[in-house]
Amino acid sequence: MSTHKKMSLAQLTLMTSVTMMGSGIIMLPTKLAQVGTISVLSWLVTAVGSICLAYIFAKCAMFTPKEGLPAYAEHTFGKAGYFLVSYCYAISAVIAVVAILTTSVSYAITCFGWNLNPLETCLVTIALLWFCCVGNFLGDRWSGRLSSYAVWCVIGPILFLSVAGWFWFDWDMYVGAWNPHDTPLFDAVSASISMTLWAFLGLETACTNGKAIENPQKNVPLAVMFATVGVAIIYILSTNIIAGIVPNLELAKSNAPLGLVFTYMFTPEVGRVIGSLLVISCTGCAFGWQFTISQLFQLSSKERLYPRVFSQLNRFGSPVKGLVIITICQTAICLLTASPSTFEQFTLLSDLSVVTILVPYIICMASIRTLMDNMNSSRTERVVNSFIAFLAIMYSFYAIYAIGETVVFYTAMVFFFGYVIWGFIAPEHDLPKPKMD
Repeated sequence: MSTHKKMSLAQLTLMTSVTMMGSGIIMLPTKLAQVGTISVLSWLVTAVGSICLAYIFAKCAMFTPKEGLPAYAEHTFGKAGYFLVSYCYAISAVIAVVAILTTSVSYAITCFGWNLNPLETCLVTIALLWFCCVGNFLGDRWSGRLSSYAVWCVIGPILFLSVAGWFWFDWDMYVGAWNPHDTPLFDAVSASISMTLWAFLGLETACTNGKAIENPQKNVPLAVMFATVGVAIIYILSTNIIAGIVPNLELAKSNAPLGLVFTYMFTPEVGRVIGSLLVISCTGCAFGWQFTISQLFQLSSKERLYPRVFSQLNRFGSPVKGLVIITICQTAICLLTASPSTFEQFTLLSDLSVVTILVPYIICMASIRTLMDNMNSSRTERVVNSFIAFLAIMYSFYAIYAIGETVVFYTAMVFFFGYVIWGFIAPEHDLPKPKMD
């Protein structure tokens, strides 16, 4: 009998919260300032949508013994659904790491006073990518420690700002920045949906830990809901407090908004210290995500969905060859999206990551009915879960619409290319053959 102690509700809630807060909020104040403080409405819409997504993911975890988003999709869409969800989720994560490290470089430029041209900025980002790659050759022991410690470099300042920032808050400044460009209400809310959703990415990760939780049927849904609501409150408080401390025009042009707000609250030296902490946080977050991505490719390789090279491990249990291939792809993405403004590059990358991951989200939401049938759920549970899944799907489609045509076009190309890949590897799997009349 195992003596391993399982996580409590509080521990799982904290783990889920930390996963979401890794680096999502660091560039948000700049984007929100470009819209105005009316963007608080975007937060409310995204908070409701994220809670619906989180609730259904938690239910999916309870309705199937297999863990992870691809397994949820497989129940309804078969092996093709498993592959497409795995593929889109992995692509989204690959892009997200480049976005996170772009944030790290953006803060470093401001914090350390570097004067870099676009090519030099791109090369520094690529150097960090390869640092995260090579550092993971020693396995998950080091990446897990570094990412778990580094995340507190952002959580600490955000929590301090959410509690103590009110002492510097100017209500007149906040109201004056409500809608500086007189943008129509619907357009104003839509303009920042992608960035607010970016901040919640990772809400689904807790659902893969059901076997390590005490009383999972009750605690997994509660932990996901508590974490999502708690993080939403912290995000809304901190970003709106910043809008009442830093003038809107200056905030909208900043490449390091959290460092800027601490400069206004204290001194430029304090702002640089906070900026340095956020550089560490972003790099540590990317370090951990890089290993997680390699694990995603490794698991899919074992399912014969990706080439075997991704499942080849070194003596430390690290998929070195897979890490190198992934980092080469990320290097290409960094070069292709290079921009004179690190914020513009970050915005493009985060939008691409968000739309790409919304594809697996929608597919999994659509799988809830099949999963409930397998568990012989009650009629009331079917109605409630189906309604919440419908709300989550509508929010996801709205987010895709709000992000814009260009990003959706590139995401569609990625998705269709996934179908092409599946067409070539499908014969390797024992799929049911159609009957010939």
